[in-house]
Amino acid sequence: MLSFLAIFATVFLTAQVAEANDALAKIKERGYVRIGVFSDKPPFGYVDKNGNNQGYDIYFAKRIAKDLLGDESKIKFELVEAASRVEFLVADKVDIILANFTHTKERARVVDFALPYMKVSLGIVSPEGKVIKNINELKGKKLIVNKGTTADAYFTKKHPDIELLKYDQNTETFGALLDKRGAALAHDNALLFAWAKENPGFIVGIESLGDVDAIAPAVKKGNKALLEWINNEIIELGKENFFHKAYDATLKPIYGDSVNPESLVVEGGKL
Repeated sequence: MLSFLAIFATVFLTAQVAEANDALAKIKERGYVRIGVFSDKPPFGYVDKNGNNQGYDIYFAKRIAKDLLGDESKIKFELVEAASRVEFLVADKVDIILANFTHTKERARVVDFALPYMKVSLGIVSPEGKVIKNINELKGKKLIVNKGTTADAYFTKKHPDIELLKYDQNTETFGALLDKRGAALAHDNALLFAWAKENPGFIVGIESLGDVDAIAPAVKKGNKALLEWINNEIIELGKENFFHKAYDATLKPIYGDSVNPESLVVEGGKL
């Protein structure tokens, strides 16, 4: 009985590995790639007034489809929330996550990250006139974050004494700040710089907090063939300065000259 179970387990695991390694072939056979992106995080991933996906991540996603399948339109965008990104990969709902996904040790235990294409750190935005410039100023106040983000993890671990208001979607999170439900909001600084420019009366009082983190594509755990393809793609795109072009096309119109692109852009997967 035990030998039968051992054989069954071996066969099952072998089949899983074969399935994962064959994912690249399955995408080509299917004729389109499924990519998880944000719908509410401009200028990185959002849906415009015409119902089209736009942003820095979308610019990259289209190039992936072009180089993998010969046509940038051969994508099925799956809209995800911050807390659902891992779930979409584990459940095989998408092939790739390109949703401003920060590489962390915890996430790397359940998904596989490719090389980075961007870097970011946390920031804190708050109302003008009541600007939070130091974490100590948050004591006794409520801080707004998205569930399942690096901001959520950072404050839960490093500052458990600060009360967190957690929301699933960016629209809810920033709506809570506009409605004054919290004293400030913590999120990726790159997003906050853009949001503050479009929302007069708010200031990014803490521009950088914690470590500088890598933003990278992610695939299902064990999906080696697709992971290697993405890594090679990022290296090759670096030779043509692709991600600086993506910055100029999608982020610079928002930031203007207020943000140095070198503080965000990663070329060739090299931080």
